[in-house]
Amino acid sequence: MSEIVEVHGREVLDSRGEPTVEVEVYLASGIMGRAIVPAGKTTGRREVKELRDGDPARFRGKGVLKAVENVNQVIAPELIGLDARDQRIVDRVLTGLDPSERREGLGGNAILGASLAVAHAAAESLGIGLFEYLGGKVARRLPVPLVNVINGGGHATNNLDIQEFMLVPTGPSLVPNGLRATCEVFDRLRGLLEAQGASTAYGDEGGFAPSLDCSELAIELLQEAVRKAGYEVHNHFRVALDVAGNHLFDRTSERYRLNIQPERGAPPARAELTTAELVRYYEGLLARFPAIASIEDPFHEDDWDGFAALTASVGSKVQIVGDDLFVSQTRYLSRGIKSRAANAILVKPNQVGTLSETLDTVAMAQRAGFGTVISHRSGDTEDTTIADLAVAVGAGQIKTGSVTRSERCAKYNRLLRIESHLVEPIYVAPYA
Repeated sequence: MSEIVEVHGREVLDSRGEPTVEVEVYLASGIMGRAIVPAGKTTGRREVKELRDGDPARFRGKGVLKAVENVNQVIAPELIGLDARDQRIVDRVLTGLDPSERREGLGGNAILGASLAVAHAAAESLGIGLFEYLGGKVARRLPVPLVNVINGGGHATNNLDIQEFMLVPTGPSLVPNGLRATCEVFDRLRGLLEAQGASTAYGDEGGFAPSLDCSELAIELLQEAVRKAGYEVHNHFRVALDVAGNHLFDRTSERYRLNIQPERGAPPARAELTTAELVRYYEGLLARFPAIASIEDPFHEDDWDGFAALTASVGSKVQIVGDDLFVSQTRYLSRGIKSRAANAILVKPNQVGTLSETLDTVAMAQRAGFGTVISHRSGDTEDTTIADLAVAVGAGQIKTGSVTRSERCAKYNRLLRIESHLVEPIYVAPYA
């Protein structure tokens, strides 16, 4: 009764009011599985390509009717008759339909939507959660949330260079208590920003988007908010950064451009740094703010030497995360493992194309001892697949935005439900 009998795609909206692909898969039993594909704003050059219509008269060219048509006219006939519980077979069929490296034919959004919807249908057919279907009874490890509380870079219209400033709660029972504590700190941060006359409007991922003169001031504000809420920096909260190095790099001058505060109390200044100088800047930032536990994409996606140099320098005590560097694909992760270009990977299913490929990437990272962070995208939806995925693979970390907007809170709420379902959940605080 788990035979696929119908596959249907449609165009729906993401959190930016832009179109994206939703896919429903129906089984002979009457069970239905649904998935919605998120969309990134700052994307890696090598990640799987979203298929957009390009019609300027409709959604400014961002429509996805072609991708939806590919689901309904190309993908559906090939999946009908397959067993939804044979995920590997389903995904081999999907990748076989579009063997191009970036899935430019059918579109990564069409392929991923179908792949995830099949998995949801299979889990529903067994009457279990997706996390248990993918991870089995041993899937009990709850991830630590990296909660985005200040947005900059490509996720806001302010002047902050670093794209994401995140709070990472530490300690036992991390999901309910950590989220509660983070909400309390977030409220204190709002008060601090209001007292300075800074904006408390939200960026793409639900964090505040104030204009601050440099990133150091943002980190100081985070730490002050932690203290004002009655917690201790380092003991109760660590700080994680997503630099989004592509955004900082000027390919003409081959320099990284950002505002820096040379020393505490000094006025911020605009700097143009070489890779070596940027490594030294991060070393100084970590010395000044020892609560920083994770730095994502500190360099641009082709600066393998910069990643390797920083990992060699500080990787024994800080997580160096590759996002655009690896784009969730084993071919690039393998290179990073061999060259020691990082010690952790950000995993976004829509960077690679299918659920099976995502699981292969996670498995390779975990075999190599890399940290694994399951991640949302800036244009997201109410779909909660990544919450289940994080628990299924025991990733230990999840990145899904702030504690405000509903498309972000949906993932946190799903984790709370999963935790209440587990008899003996496992909590691990990697930054404690």
